[in-house]
Amino acid sequence: MSTERDVPAPAPGRIFTERDFWHGGELDLDAYLARVGLRGADLPPTLDTLRTVHRAHLAHIPFENLQLVLDRPVPLDVPALTDKMVRHRRGGYCYEQNLLLAAVLDRLGFVFTALAARVVVGAEGRTRPATHAVLLVELDGGRWTADVGFGGGGLLEPLPLVDGHQEAQGGWGLRLDRVDDVGADEWLLRSFDGRTWRDMYVFATAAVLPQDYAIHSHFLTSHPRSPFRNRLMAQRRAPGEQHVLTDTTLVTTRSDGTSEEREIGIGDVPDVLEEVFGIGLTARERGVVVERLKDYADM
Repeated sequence: MSTERDVPAPAPGRIFTERDFWHGGELDLDAYLARVGLRGADLPPTLDTLRTVHRAHLAHIPFENLQLVLDRPVPLDVPALTDKMVRHRRGGYCYEQNLLLAAVLDRLGFVFTALAARVVVGAEGRTRPATHAVLLVELDGGRWTADVGFGGGGLLEPLPLVDGHQEAQGGWGLRLDRVDDVGADEWLLRSFDGRTWRDMYVFATAAVLPQDYAIHSHFLTSHPRSPFRNRLMAQRRAPGEQHVLTDTTLVTTRSDGTSEEREIGIGDVPDVLEEVFGIGLTARERGVVVERLKDYADM
């Protein structure tokens, strides 16, 4: 005798009725395009457009964690991201940067999913949580990784998701490989710094949503062991050269493998933020940054 539990279940319905995941309609697209030097550009959802927007974003919006230095929250909604990085000409860290890019791509008509990545550079083999954001864009039957939020060692433009694909971007070597360290369908991004290949991050292609990023971001902005707390960070990667500021140490690395390091006086750091990274601060913000750097130096 059959029972209800033996009868085949109907096909599942749609789980989430809310489908506006990326809120591109909340973005001031004209202001964003002006911010990244693309005002008036024709930008259909093509690979050329993806490359153009990706490079322009990186060229104009630096990686930085000044919200935490200034003891401010890090909201991830599109209006707040636009206000900070577009209207106030600031930068941001991975979730801010790639969620802003996601809103742009959504508005321009691209099809994409968001992924979570584990940063492995500097980990020396230790496992870390997946606390980095990557976008995977579908174009003409292929898939392309996009990431404007990694800082030093990351992409200058999208990279095709093809096992063993290797290319140079602005003099920097980049390579994607399929790996199986944790589970199926994992990918490793490596970067060549002019001397050696370095593992940067690994990611799986399982889709995540902004709500997942919000949880990860809360950890990075609040946990005492987070690398984003208790130090100032600013990074800018460009063709042939990248700048990394950590507190008062500025390191410039070139794609030919040469580098230089110099110490900045605490009082001069706000000027370096503006001159090297394009981050302008108010007089009050400059004062707070200087005082926080003094605190960091005493830790």
